[in-house]
Amino acid sequence: MPKSPGISEQDSALFRAAVKDTIPLKRDTFTPPTPRPAPQPVKTQADNQAVLREMETGELNHAMLECGDELLYYRPGFQKQSFRKLRQGKFKIEAELDLHGMTSETAKQELTAFLRYCGARNKRCARVIHGKGHGSKNRQPVIKNKLNHWLRQRNDVLAFCSARPMDGGTGAIYLLLRKGNSD
Repeated sequence: MPKSPGISEQDSALFRAAVKDTIPLKRDTFTPPTPRPAPQPVKTQADNQAVLREMETGELNHAMLECGDELLYYRPGFQKQSFRKLRQGKFKIEAELDLHGMTSETAKQELTAFLRYCGARNKRCARVIHGKGHGSKNRQPVIKNKLNHWLRQRNDVLAFCSARPMDGGTGAIYLLLRKGNSD
C-alpha cells in the first residue's frame, strides 16, 4: 500500500494495526432496497371522483347565484336577532380564509381544514372570502355557489351571510359556528 501524503508513518502503522483482522467484502457494491410505493389517498380520490361525476351530470341550476347576489342562511331555530347582528358585522371576526382563485376541489379541502381549525380553537365567527366570480367561466361565481351548498350541509354552521361592502361585500361571507364543535 503506497504511503499517502500527509500521513505519518506512525499513523499509518496505527491504522494497519486497527484493521489487520478485518475481512474484505466479496462484493463492494450496495443495492438499496426497492422504495415503497407512495400511499394512495383513497378518500381524496373518491371525493375527486364524486366531484367529477357531479360536474358531468350537473344540469344548469337556475337557483345558482349570480356575481352580485347576497348569501343568506341560518339554521332553523337560530335567533333572528343574532342573525341581524351577523349581517351588520357586529360579531368579532376571529379567523379568516381566502378561497378566491382556487379550484372547487382545493377550496373544499381548505374549507374543511379551516372549519376543523376553528372548531378546535373555539373560533365562533369567521370571514370566508370566496370572490365574486369575475375570473370564472361565464363569469359565474363557482366557489360562492359551492360554498353556499357545502356550508348548509355542516352541523357546525349556525349561520352565514354576505359581508358588508367594507369586508368584501358579495365576494365574502361572515360565518357563525357552533361553540366547541369540530365537525
